[in-house]
Amino acid sequence: MFRVQSVRQACPGAYVLRFDRNGLPFRPGQYIHLGRHGRIHMREYSLYSPPSRPYLEVLIKEVDGGLVSADLKRCVPGEPLDLAGPFGDFRIREEDRETGRFLFVATGTGIAPFHCFVLSYPLLAYTLLHGVREVGDGIDWGVYGPGRLIPCLSRPAEDGRSASADCYRGRVTRYLMEHPPDPRTLCYLCGGSDMIYQVLPILETAGIPRGRIFAEIYF
Repeated sequence: MFRVQSVRQACPGAYVLRFDRNGLPFRPGQYIHLGRHGRIHMREYSLYSPPSRPYLEVLIKEVDGGLVSADLKRCVPGEPLDLAGPFGDFRIREEDRETGRFLFVATGTGIAPFHCFVLSYPLLAYTLLHGVREVGDGIDWGVYGPGRLIPCLSRPAEDGRSASADCYRGRVTRYLMEHPPDPRTLCYLCGGSDMIYQVLPILETAGIPRGRIFAEIYF
């Protein structure tokens, strides 16, 4: 039985649910089906914690009227969960980990598998673009190494000022058009379908072959 350990608010619109691992094996980038014990509805969530941890974590977006996201947030420590999995092939190949240069592109809670990647493979050479509305929507940004994370803020500044030196004021799509990646880059995309379908042609225009682009669509 998988039992809840804690519920942590990660940002105003998302939380991290931690629960017993019970020795479940998985690979970074995979996802599980999760729901409260005995309920009909379950949802897919990428694993947020790395395999080195004795517990499991998922990052959950709070959806207005969401049957599962609202239900899971009400969990208390010790409460049982229903789980199936792991599933999925959104993974980093072993032969690429030491020599590959990676671009991770996420929006919102799509950052979850990249959090798992970075904690699992600390020597990865990567740049992470995280698309959110404002700085306050950032999720555990302190995990990522200096110069690795580029927050892309989609909401215009109310006072007309630009973002801080560590942020980019604009969507991930505009950032990529202004800063096209090297064609040798391995590109991993995770988030909403609109973002992914907009980013794909931008990467192809930059000369990145489809075989070097990997995507996980959240919704």
